Amino acid sequence: MNMTVRNITEVEFGSDLPAFTPDNSLANVRVLCGAAGWDSPRFTDHDAARELGLAGAIVPGIMSQGFLAAMIHSWAPVARIERIDTVFRAPVLVDEPLSITATVTDIDEDVLRVELDLTVSNAKGETRVFGTAKLLFDA
Repeated sequence: MNMTVRNITEVEFGSDLPAFTPDNSLANVRVLCGAAGWDSPRFTDHDAARELGLAGAIVPGIMSQGFLAAMIHSWAPVARIERIDTVFRAPVLVDEPLSITATVTDIDEDVLRVELDLTVSNAKGETRVFGTAKLLFDA
């Protein structure tokens, strides 16, 4: 399978997208939180997050979804994301190595739509977030 696709005819049913490793460093999470005006220490301070009962600072859910979108666009830069649905099974920890994977689960050439199953896993292979995405390609 191609590392990137430009149109729906290059997409193969059942194929896996190239794995994606996001930057979920504390510095990057702080940039997002600063831009969003979020000052919650559960996102930006490991010690303070532990005092709140968490294992450490957590990645905001919207940032995890942004990582999914980034992975999709690195694979299909011309596709438009119509929808991303996610289920958050467990916190995504800041500074913990992550792997984002996706598999093509449906191709509808009549409407130029591709569906993906998405997974965000930690270094232990535990699924932290999973979901689906629908992409649209131009003719």
